[in-house]
Amino acid sequence: MARLLVTGGAGFIGANFVHYWLDRHPNERPEARPQDRPQERPQERLVVLDALTYAGNRASLAPAAGRPGFRFVEGDVRDQPLVERLLREEELDTVVHFAAESHVDRSISGPDVFLDVNVVGTHALLKAARAVWLAGAGGPTPGGGRPHRFHHVSTDEVYGSLGLADPAFHETTPYAPNSPYAASKAASDHLVRAYHHTYGLATTISNCSNNYGPYQFPEKLIPLALVKLLGGEPVPVYGDGANVRDWLHVEDHCRGIELILERGQPGAVYNIGSDNERPNLEVVRLLCGALDEAFAAEPALARRFPAALAAAGGFEGERFAFVRDRPGHDRRYAIDARRIRSELGYRARIGFEEGLRRTVRWYLDHEDWWRPLLGRDYREWMRAQYGDG
Repeated sequence: MARLLVTGGAGFIGANFVHYWLDRHPNERPEARPQDRPQERPQERLVVLDALTYAGNRASLAPAAGRPGFRFVEGDVRDQPLVERLLREEELDTVVHFAAESHVDRSISGPDVFLDVNVVGTHALLKAARAVWLAGAGGPTPGGGRPHRFHHVSTDEVYGSLGLADPAFHETTPYAPNSPYAASKAASDHLVRAYHHTYGLATTISNCSNNYGPYQFPEKLIPLALVKLLGGEPVPVYGDGANVRDWLHVEDHCRGIELILERGQPGAVYNIGSDNERPNLEVVRLLCGALDEAFAAEPALARRFPAALAAAGGFEGERFAFVRDRPGHDRRYAIDARRIRSELGYRARIGFEEGLRRTVRWYLDHEDWWRPLLGRDYREWMRAQYGDG
């Protein structure tokens, strides 16, 4: 039975992983602290550590509240004493590290926090894990200490940009990050690798492609487009809209991480993708079609979102506002996921069109989750990023 510390568990991918894990690994006994059952190894435990910055939302964890074995702690991954205390008190043996500043546009306008959280924060976690799990092991020789796993969640952006005819990124592709965000993630990847090779910490790293699905903050393309379309506004699209990404439903990503935790080789890197490359403009057009289908099937949506073109039977497909391209915008990402398929039996199960329909349905059904996020700070950031169009 694993006992997990999930950093950034109130963020998009982290919250989805929390729900996925609790559903797949339910506790069968009532909650009890280790000291209450000194002769028995404690039951499964999942502790979320999250600083609740703008993209961390406690409401995303509401379905987990009251679940046996679940605990939420508001705190910062840079707080090494706090992390050490949690690892010891809760007798945790696994870290799943999602916590990161992750939006490229924000890293361009303010890179300092990305270096601080993504690099310094990851290093603080590694130091805490080493202090607790490898205490007494001594020396640089790999091994020793308690059984454990430190899993670091990274991104395909560390590999740089691909040409349209280039082969997909694989685990040995040289790093070539092009944004401050990607550079900060690349640095944290190298730290994780170094702690395995130097100190023997049992680490794994996963580099994933673009995720989408429930609980995603509406600064990323798909939820941003949904919010704009439901409000009757055009969707801002960078440049010519031809930038290509490999789109991965967040549930498939969680499944890949689960496999790595269960069977991944310590020290290994696994790329998680879905072989689903799409230009941004095509993604928005498909999203418009899924939204039109939902409005056609459910007339009540027109009353809830009267500003949406779909409310009047209109086609949302040309509601674009092409805006100035972001500096250094990578043209294409693509993931070669053969290693995780061959070694761990991973397969992405959710097709893109089906995943979009599920995502549209979730946002339509959870207006109470995303509507409060669209406050003044969000609107000001949107105007600064995309203008008033």
